[in-house]
Amino acid sequence: MRGLSPIPSYVVMQPTTLCNLDCAYCYLPFRAADRRMPVAVAEAVAASVNPWASAGRFSVVWHGGEPLAAGREHLAALLAPFGPEVEHHVQTNATLVDDAWCEFLTAHRVRVSVSVDGPRGRNGDRVTRAGRPAYDRIVRGIETLRRHGLPFSALAVVSDPTPGRAAELYDYFLGLGCDVLGVNIEETEGVNTRGNAHEAAPVQAFWAELVAAWRRDPRIHLREVEWSLRYTAAVLDGTADDLLPRRLDPIPTVGHDGSVTVLSPELAGFTDARYGDFSSGNVLITPLAEILAGVELRTPWVGEFLAGVEACRSSCPYFGFCGGGHAANRYFELGRFDGTETEHCRNSKIRLLEGVLDHARDHRKPAG
Repeated sequence: MRGLSPIPSYVVMQPTTLCNLDCAYCYLPFRAADRRMPVAVAEAVAASVNPWASAGRFSVVWHGGEPLAAGREHLAALLAPFGPEVEHHVQTNATLVDDAWCEFLTAHRVRVSVSVDGPRGRNGDRVTRAGRPAYDRIVRGIETLRRHGLPFSALAVVSDPTPGRAAELYDYFLGLGCDVLGVNIEETEGVNTRGNAHEAAPVQAFWAELVAAWRRDPRIHLREVEWSLRYTAAVLDGTADDLLPRRLDPIPTVGHDGSVTVLSPELAGFTDARYGDFSSGNVLITPLAEILAGVELRTPWVGEFLAGVEACRSSCPYFGFCGGGHAANRYFELGRFDGTETEHCRNSKIRLLEGVLDHARDHRKPAG
């Protein structure tokens, strides 16, 4: 796995910077402003995406702000330039979901992922702009999705990864009715400067407990755990080298104004004294396919990040599992892109894998 692929597997699109919530751990810098993506930006992105989608599976992920805050009419206009082969996904807080939105999502075949952190008491960081709890509105939106028969994934941010928390979390999402669950331990990035350092033992036990809860009733696809198990099986089979792609996915994020930021959506909207605004171009000026061709040679910070990936490769025994980490975590934790281990690595890669292995060791059948 060396360098960046010129063709991504998905593109992140920001239909609006606005979010109607004000979550304490949010990384987005402009979520109080309603800066909407012009249709011309979507048309420019579609010109590159449609040929990619005709050659194989391809996704566009609508991610804000709160994408539904753009409104149905505007979001429909942004979807229109994309061909029928493109899969559309939306990451939403579900507070705006009603019958009309469900009809819209069904008609446009948009796959839904909902951000919710577990039962009511675990959602204290998810509040409205007036500082009021958003939980009831989130659940009301989820109930509307279920009433319309719309399947949905869930994404939970965990700020206190400790034993006891994991089983509670999994049981909650079993009852919620999602079909896929992603678990993110809170990260220090963007405008969220809260620390994310945790003792190793409780985080490792959190992941081990989550595996145990999932194995008892594996009705939900558990994103992080299933990848860990797949990697572990590949190591045992001697096929681990085949899991990571030959080149990194550039994961282009197209901002509301057409600017393109690669590798980490969390970098969009920020600037650095050395590297400027982190963008690699603008689709209103240069086609997306052209921006991504050789982006590591034309975007200096990307070269610094790739040097960090090589440092991880040569120094970290977990490299085959994570592939060198994420650019935003390095930058916001270490102030540079060519550092190596971060708290995010420890919490969500190293301790995840070790937790899975702990569970396996604890549940081995006795010999004989």
